Amino acid sequence: MATRMKLNPITVEVIGSAFASTVEEMGEALVRASYSTNIKERRDCSTALFDAQGRMLCQAEHIPMHLGSFIGFIPWILRHFGEDRIEQGDVFMGNDAYEGGGTHLPDIVIAEPIFVEGKLVAWAINTAHHSDFADRGHAHIYQEGLRIPPVRLYRKGELQEDIQRMFLLNCQVPAERISDLRAQIAANRLGVIRMTDLCAKYGLDMVLAAGEDLMDYAERKMRAGIKAIPDGVYRFSDTFDSEALEVPLDLSVTIEVKDDQISFDFVSPPQVAAGLNVVYTALLATVYYAIKTVVDPTILPNAGLARPITVNAVEGTLLNCAHPAAVDGRITACQRVVDLIHGALAQVVPDRVTAASNGSVAVASFNGRREDGSLWVYLETIGGGFGARHNKDGLDGVHVHMTNTSNLPVEALENEYPITLRRYELVDGSGGDGTFVGGMGLRRVYRAEKACRVQVMGARLTSQPWGLEGGKPGASGHFTLNGIRNGFERASVDLAPGDVLEIVTPGAGGYGDPALRLDDLRARDLREKRFV
Repeated sequence: MATRMKLNPITVEVIGSAFASTVEEMGEALVRASYSTNIKERRDCSTALFDAQGRMLCQAEHIPMHLGSFIGFIPWILRHFGEDRIEQGDVFMGNDAYEGGGTHLPDIVIAEPIFVEGKLVAWAINTAHHSDFADRGHAHIYQEGLRIPPVRLYRKGELQEDIQRMFLLNCQVPAERISDLRAQIAANRLGVIRMTDLCAKYGLDMVLAAGEDLMDYAERKMRAGIKAIPDGVYRFSDTFDSEALEVPLDLSVTIEVKDDQISFDFVSPPQVAAGLNVVYTALLATVYYAIKTVVDPTILPNAGLARPITVNAVEGTLLNCAHPAAVDGRITACQRVVDLIHGALAQVVPDRVTAASNGSVAVASFNGRREDGSLWVYLETIGGGFGARHNKDGLDGVHVHMTNTSNLPVEALENEYPITLRRYELVDGSGGDGTFVGGMGLRRVYRAEKACRVQVMGARLTSQPWGLEGGKPGASGHFTLNGIRNGFERASVDLAPGDVLEIVTPGAGGYGDPALRLDDLRARDLREKRFV
């Protein structure tokens, strides 16, 4: 085994900062060059750098869920193509949850190898949610859209037009898709340029050695953070409800902390005939996010942080599904996985977790035809309450945990689609009471101006986000169509001009005894003594 170059820690920090600035710049380029509202406004995309072996060097602070689409993609390419068949100028595209490491089909992954001195040294990679494949069924993955294993969209810099045509032919809004794809390719090209420039400045060996050091550093910080949690076994259960389920399901986790290692054992029902199932890479991404928030949010986002972590879930279940389970709404179940982990660790480190956040990803997906006959598709996910903390109220009306997108501005929605947003407001009282109050959910009320179709998805429609340390639960969410509450969730419905859809997202749990939440100075002093 070759001896690794020993580097000055300052040099490692400088190169690590260059990795971070590169992926952030890639992300900004992708957002600013894209066409669809889902990417240019809601920023539903992520960027990263991987090393030649398929280990993550750095991920931008975009969407935690998208790590699940990255960590299996490069290893799949290396296994099926082999490094000797990958050439400069190749660009790989894919999305499949079972062949290629994706987590659901709308997230199109684009990866480009980075060569220095004729040697494959790294990969630029990104994913973006393409708002297409609308009005689909979710009994199995074949109903959810076009499955694409990693294939070459470009071969040695030359576009493979037949691959591109096949993809666009299966899309409802091809003009958006081609524009967003080009933005993704351009973002990766920027990453290639920045990485090759970095190698030219510091030398290839130094950059590669710095990447190894940074992964080792992330591992050390993760192990130190785990070691600070008392050894023991911690369990937590929660209810998972959704409009797509006949009855709520029980989910649970057992967490074992032993010295500087931590393991997660999940128990969930068999996979369901709905788009709520979670592939293993999506489960990994969720666990890595959740434990990082508890242990040390400053840990570098690279492959090293995963080394002390073991994740187990029986294959063929909701939280580790097998082909051909549908996975389109997997992020809804992943939100509940974060709740499970935080609920378990609240027993031992309550000041490091929040009360339950809204625990949902409320989705409204509209589609219809314009006057010229062309199709339009509009999808948005809607924020809700963020759980109260041991020393602060929760945040109102935000995306939480595994989704980190923005709520679409009213002006962008009404300018591009035949929909009017009649109300957009916080839901007063939806945050759970406590010494510190949970965040409030959102209300968005849409009026269809032309005939279209809508499909909705959500969770915490019957259950409530739990509070901590005596805090009260937050309010549930609901859907209303023309004044009828929760009357249509199990299927898409046609909207006539003038029909009104209301979506109310859940609030979040409160933290601490509500009796301590008083406005006089004495009570504030009590809160500070107890929680600071």
